[in-house]
Amino acid sequence: MPDLSQTTPSAFICEGGLIANRSTFIMQPGQAIELENFEPDIEGGYRRISGYQRHIRQIVPHTSSSDEPVLMVTSFADKILAARGEKIFSSATTDLARGATNSIAQGTAMTGSGTITVKSTTGFSSSGTLQIGSEQFTYTGVTATTFTGVTRAVNSTSAAAHTATSDSSRTVVSESWTEKDTGRTNAGKYSFERFNFDGNEKIVVVDGVNDPTVFNSSISATDITASAVEGASIVVAFREHMFYAGMSSTPQEVVFSQPFDEDAFSSGSGAGSFKVDDTVVGLKVFRDNLFIFCENRIFKLSGSSSANFAVSAVTRDIGCINGKTIQEFAGDLIFLGPDGLRTVAGTARIGDVELGTISSNVQSIFDDNITDSSVFESIVIPQKTQYRLFFSKAGALESRTEGLICVLKGQQGGREAYEFARLKGIKPACTDTFITVGDVLVLHGGFDGYIYRQEEGSTFDGSAINGKYRSPDMTFGDPGIRKHMQRVVVNYKPESVIDADLFVRYDYESADSARPAAYPLDSTDIAGIYGVSTYGTPTYGGASQPLVRQSVEGSGFAVALRVNDGGSTDPYSLKGFQLEYQTGARR
Repeated sequence: MPDLSQTTPSAFICEGGLIANRSTFIMQPGQAIELENFEPDIEGGYRRISGYQRHIRQIVPHTSSSDEPVLMVTSFADKILAARGEKIFSSATTDLARGATNSIAQGTAMTGSGTITVKSTTGFSSSGTLQIGSEQFTYTGVTATTFTGVTRAVNSTSAAAHTATSDSSRTVVSESWTEKDTGRTNAGKYSFERFNFDGNEKIVVVDGVNDPTVFNSSISATDITASAVEGASIVVAFREHMFYAGMSSTPQEVVFSQPFDEDAFSSGSGAGSFKVDDTVVGLKVFRDNLFIFCENRIFKLSGSSSANFAVSAVTRDIGCINGKTIQEFAGDLIFLGPDGLRTVAGTARIGDVELGTISSNVQSIFDDNITDSSVFESIVIPQKTQYRLFFSKAGALESRTEGLICVLKGQQGGREAYEFARLKGIKPACTDTFITVGDVLVLHGGFDGYIYRQEEGSTFDGSAINGKYRSPDMTFGDPGIRKHMQRVVVNYKPESVIDADLFVRYDYESADSARPAAYPLDSTDIAGIYGVSTYGTPTYGGASQPLVRQSVEGSGFAVALRVNDGGSTDPYSLKGFQLEYQTGARR
C-alpha cells in the first residue's frame, strides 16, 4: 500500500462528452477525447450503451435478391410492419409469460394439443405459425394469453428449451411474416405516417415509386391512385390534411389532400398544392407549423386550413442533407445540415425561429461520414433525451459502421448543453421509434433482412460491444512539474458485473513514456442490485455508486485515463475520477 500522507488529490466528474475539435491542452478534465459506445447519461456520467437483439427470429422474406435490405420497419395495430424490396409484410410479437408457466422444456410434447402461455396474443391470427428462438410451432387457436393446439418443431426445425427470465432478457414469440400488399413494382426507401382522421387508426406508406398505400387497423391495403401523388417519398399529416412530397416528376411540389380524407384531392373541397424553389427532402410538423426542409433552404407552412395556408422562408442559406435525419427532439427540431447537426428552435416571439449549429465539437465525424454514407437514419430515445444518427453504407462492415449520439442534459450550475459520443457497430437500413403506454420500441431493419430491437441486452446481437473512454491529458495546473501517481479512485454506477480495464497513460502517450499494464475494474465489490444481481457476485448492501480504489504506477508531467470495455456484460456508468499523486522535480 503506497504512502498517501503526502499526496495531492484532484477529482473531476464525467461531463461534457466527446470533444473532437479542441486541443487536449485546453479541454476540461471531465470531457472526453474518445467516447465510443458510451452515452452521456442524463443522470450524470458516461454510460456504456445497451445492445440490440433480433426482435423477430424469422428473416423478412426477400423479393428478388437475398441481399436486399429491410427498407421499412414500424409497429402498427399490434403488429410489426416491414418492407423488403417492393413487398410489405406484417408479423405480431409477444413474450413468454412470466411466473409459473414461463418456460418450455426441450422434451415437452406438443402434438396438436399443447399450450403456450404468453403475455398477450393481441394482434395474432386465430391460427398460424409461431417462432421462438430457432424453433417453429403451429397453433390452431388463441385465448387472450395462450396459443392452443400447438405442435412444436415444425418446418424442419428442432425442439429447444425456451425460458422467459426477465424483461431485459425477453423471449420473443413472433408470428410468421404475411404479405399484406401485392402488385407493387420495385420500391425505393419507404416513409410512413400514422393518423386518425375519422376515429379509425390508419397508416399511409410511400416509397418513391408506387402509389401511396393506406393500411387500416386490420392491415388491409388500399392504394391512392391520384396521379399528383404517384411516386411520393415523403408524407405527413397536418391540420387534418395529408401532405405528400418527394415525387420524382415534381421534386419542388407539395400536394395536400382534402381535410379528413387522405385519398381525395378536389381543390374545391380544400385540397391543393404549392411549390417552393428547391427540392423538398423532408416534412415535419412542429409548433403548429409544417416545416418544409429542402436541399438548400427551409420553409414553413402556417395557417389553420387551406383557406389561409401561407408559405414563408425560414432560411434561404441552410438546407437539410437528408430527410431521414429530421426528428422532434427535446422540444425542438433537429436535422443534419451541410455543416453538422442543427436545430430549429422556437423563441419567445410567436412565429419566429432561430437556427443554430450544435455539433461543432464533433464536426470531424461529419467530415468523415457525410460524403461516404449511402444511408442516413436517425432515432430518438425520449426517456434518455437522446438522438442517434447513423451513417450506413451497403458494402461496409457492420463493425466499422459509425454513428453519433447526441444528448441534451443538465450540467452543473443548472444549464443545459448538448453532449456527444461516437457510435460504432450498429448498421441500420431503416429505423423507427414507437412509443406506447409503458414502453418505447426502438427498431431497426438490417441490411441482412432481419428486424432488431435496440436498447435490449448487453451485446450487438451476440457480438461484444467495444466501449472506449479516454480523458484529456491533465497537468493539474502546472505542466512543468512531474507527478508520481499513487492511486486512482473510480466512481461508477453498475447495473451488473463489470468487464472493463483501466489504463493510466503519461505525457500524451508518447513512445518513450511509461505505459503501466491494465488495471481491471473489480466487479466483486460493486453494489448488489436486488432482483438483478447474481447472488455471490456483487456485494449486497454496497453503495449504489461505489468507489474502486486502485493503486497505480508511473509518473509524468501529464496524465490521462482510459477505460476499455470489450466484454458482453451489462452496462455501467462512469461518474467521475479522483487522481492522487505526489509532486516531483520541475522539468
